[in-house]
Order: sequence, then C-alpha cells, then structure tokens
Amino acid sequence: MPHRIVTLPGDGIGPEIMAPALQVLGAVGDFEFEEHTFGGASIDAHGVALTDETLASCRGADAVLLAAVGGPRWDTTDPHAPRPEQGLLGLRKGLELFANLRPVKPLPALYDASPLRRELIEGTDLLVVRELTGGIYFGEKTRTATSASDVCAYTAEEVERIARVAFRSARSRVSSVDKANVLETSRLWREVVTDLHSREFPHILLEHVLVDNAAMQLVSAPRHFDAILTENMFGDILSDEAAMLTGSIGMLPSASLGGDGPGLFEPVHGSAPDIAGQGIANPLAMFLSAALMLRHGLRLESEAAAVESAVQRALEEGLRTPDLGGGAGTDEATRAVLAHLE
Repeated sequence: MPHRIVTLPGDGIGPEIMAPALQVLGAVGDFEFEEHTFGGASIDAHGVALTDETLASCRGADAVLLAAVGGPRWDTTDPHAPRPEQGLLGLRKGLELFANLRPVKPLPALYDASPLRRELIEGTDLLVVRELTGGIYFGEKTRTATSASDVCAYTAEEVERIARVAFRSARSRVSSVDKANVLETSRLWREVVTDLHSREFPHILLEHVLVDNAAMQLVSAPRHFDAILTENMFGDILSDEAAMLTGSIGMLPSASLGGDGPGLFEPVHGSAPDIAGQGIANPLAMFLSAALMLRHGLRLESEAAAVESAVQRALEEGLRTPDLGGGAGTDEATRAVLAHLE
C-alpha cells in the first residue's frame, strides 16, 4: 500500500517547486499524493489560511509536504485580517509539531558559494533543534492604538520535551541557546535543560550560550556546533543565519516532528514572489526536504540517501541555479537531479 502524502504547494514559487519534488519522489518509490490549498491561496479561496478539511486530511496522512507560503498581496497590519503565516502556525499546533529540525551541512561543491571563507565553513555539520509551538509566537497578544504586547511563555514540560530531542540528536555536544541574563523564560529554560542533562544525558556535553554570542559564533566558528537547542523565535532567526553557510537559503530543508502523528517537511526559504512564474526557482531545498520526509516521516532511509546523493552529484557536476551564481532554471535543475535517480 503506497504511503499517503498530503501536499501543500502554497504561494509564490511554491507550486513551481512542489511539482518537480513529486517527480523526484516518484523516481524512488510509490506514493499517493493529495493536494490542498494552503496559506494565501487558501485565503483567496476560502477566507482562511488553513481550513478544517485541510487540517483533517493532514492528520490522516503519513506525512505532509509543504512548499512555501506568504506574499505581499496578503501583508497587512490589521490584526483581524487573515495572514498566510497563520496557516503555518495552525498546522504546527494542530499536528502537535513541537520540534523543528534544520540540518546545516555545506556541500563541498558549494563551499565557494558561501559568503564565508572556505576554511571557516569546511567540515561544518550542525543541526538546529527549534521549539516550535510555544514562546512569543503563540503567547497572548494585545493591541491598542498606542501600545502592543506579545507574551513569551514556556512550561517546564515544553522545554524538557524539545531538549530531549536535541540530546538524542546530538553526536557529542548540545549548545543550548537562551537569554538567561535578561529573560525569566530563559532562566527556566536553562534550569530544565541542565536538570534533564544530569538525569538522562550525562554522556553528552552541554554548554549554555547566550543568543547574541551564538549568532556571532555561527559566522566565526560554525564547526564548533553539533546540535543547537533553542526556543521558537531565537531558533527562527539563528536557523536562517545558519542557512547562509550553505551558500543560499535555497539549499536548506527542514522537518517538523511531534508525537505519533505525521511530520511536516518544508524548505526553509520563503515563497519568493519576486521570482514566481519565471521558472528560475531553486528546487533543491524542496528535494532535500522530501529526503527528510523519506527518512524521518516514512522511515525510508535508502530512498532518502538516494535523493540526497543525486542532489550532491548534480552540484558536483556543475549545476548552479541563479541564487548559487549560475543560470540553471527549475526544469534544468530537476532534470540534473533526476538523471542520477534513473
């Protein structure tokens, strides 16, 4: 029986990179795909970024594959107007996806595409483990004509469950990122992580790093990091910074995981509405997100490795999309990867 995957093409370049991703998946296995509108496209069609029907379909799937959401046509400061990002937050909450994994491993073929010197990034292999359903993004919000507030709140249970994911994912070290010199939530975070470490993972090295220091170390000594554990907003910012180590945010995949339900897999980059419809979007992060889905969502390790190898070999042979300094369009990039899967 084929694995059932819900696909959410979303907005901007989303549909342009989703279609080739399904071609790549079709080259390595037998899957059943069910497409739903999501984000801005869903706002246009249904008035909300995530419908109850779409959420129910996602809950019943083996995995969910998302391309990108958002765009200037839906940007608004009206707190009552629907926004595409609400669909993403609702999906994470509805599927109880509390752990976001973002691997950052620059490929040797792209060392020279990174804005950092080769000797700085060579050998970098880190994983950002970001808490995804708590913190300031989900806290109570208030707004008047002259003031606004966003509450950042965490429970000890929320901190412990994401810390456990980081310790289990680490090879030798967890760098727990916080702002404990200022924030009370960070002080709780540090206490809970320290306690869990001493009880269950004393064989893993633990260090506490203030978020501003972590941001500096990511560009000055990225090889230092193994697993970076952090809360929602800090993780959002640091993972985008880490993406540039690879040469382009168009190269970074992500996996969002929870309990027993399906995971959500998506590229880190946005919907890039400025290049939508031009056929020049880089589909490689989408392909690598599909590989994470194969590995973490469907337990198909050999198929995941085949996709990752095909991407790496295409790059070694000279494939470069515009964001990587080349001229290959979406179709050409797709053909180059498929050539190594046939």
